[in-house]
Amino acid sequence: MDAQAWLVVNALPGMGALRIAQLIARQPQWPEGWLAALPSRAASELRLWLEHPTRSPLQKVIDETEAWQQSGPSRHVLHRDHPAWPALLNELPDPPVVLWAQGDLGALEGPKLAMVGTRRPTGEGTHNAQTFARDLARRGWCVVSGMALGVDGVAQRAALNAGGRTIAVLGCGVDVIYPASHRDLHEQLSRLPGGLLLSEHPPGTLARPAFFPRRNRIVTGLSLGTLVVEATEKSGSLVSARLTLEQNRELFVLPGSLHNVQARGCLALLRQGSAHLALSVDDIIADLGHWAEAFILSEDTVQQTLPATAEKPPAQELLPDSLLASLSATPTPIDLLVHATGVTVSDCQQRLLMLELEGWVAQQAGGWVRLPRP
Repeated sequence: MDAQAWLVVNALPGMGALRIAQLIARQPQWPEGWLAALPSRAASELRLWLEHPTRSPLQKVIDETEAWQQSGPSRHVLHRDHPAWPALLNELPDPPVVLWAQGDLGALEGPKLAMVGTRRPTGEGTHNAQTFARDLARRGWCVVSGMALGVDGVAQRAALNAGGRTIAVLGCGVDVIYPASHRDLHEQLSRLPGGLLLSEHPPGTLARPAFFPRRNRIVTGLSLGTLVVEATEKSGSLVSARLTLEQNRELFVLPGSLHNVQARGCLALLRQGSAHLALSVDDIIADLGHWAEAFILSEDTVQQTLPATAEKPPAQELLPDSLLASLSATPTPIDLLVHATGVTVSDCQQRLLMLELEGWVAQQAGGWVRLPRP
């Protein structure tokens, strides 16, 4: 079946990912077998499209998708018969029928790990997300997440900054920027090597609360395992943790302080015995290596193959010593940093952002703090 056929199947009324997956398992011939197996309403709509496509409402999604593909570069429609389709998704009981993709399809190659966590990470959580994402990228792994605020965005920025690969699965169309504050990240995932945006919703679809739990099954379904960085006891990240276990994938969590509210969900998963404790990327690779050993590269090999954009001097060589020297574990407001360093507010903000991406600093209530050396 080609892309048009899969787009039509995806748009059939009264169906859905689960019912379509159950039908696919019967391996019907296209289109006769589908017409015989579909419920009457869906079969009638498919027959109308096959015989008179211009009169069928199903043709609209085809026309709109083709227009979207032609209006910009690196736009693709993925389906089971596409060479880049990630086979791990076929193990789900309700895999997406179609994925709209924008960016570098090379991100789909090799082993993947989902990284999820709270939208309000602590300074330690931010540092851990950056460190693990950067180390995974340097070891040839792809970081999969949802481009949400907090841990998702931090991890994906760090992977890109390390010259690695990262996939964002959205709860809206791939051309819709949500959250709006991640406009720059959305653009980077669309155009930088190793970045990719995926969605099971057509372009132009606005974000809705019901879409995000469904989105999570794709985040975990693409991955050999999931790492929970920080999560409260009622965090949405625990939905991803549950899905990981239901999909027979490995679940990892980072430990946290007993007094850290943002770590209580992780501690609960450890107490239940349902997750592996991860202290470093090596712990994760040791557990998943038997699934992905064909893709795992040594750190020396990865450094030789990383693009030139990944080769960056240490942060202190790029920034004045005075900026780092002005920071400590106590939050410092940006106006005091500007006064202490003698740079403009804009320049200071840009340099702080670069330091944050490198894992040297983090923004907290009251200002910026310096993190332990990454």
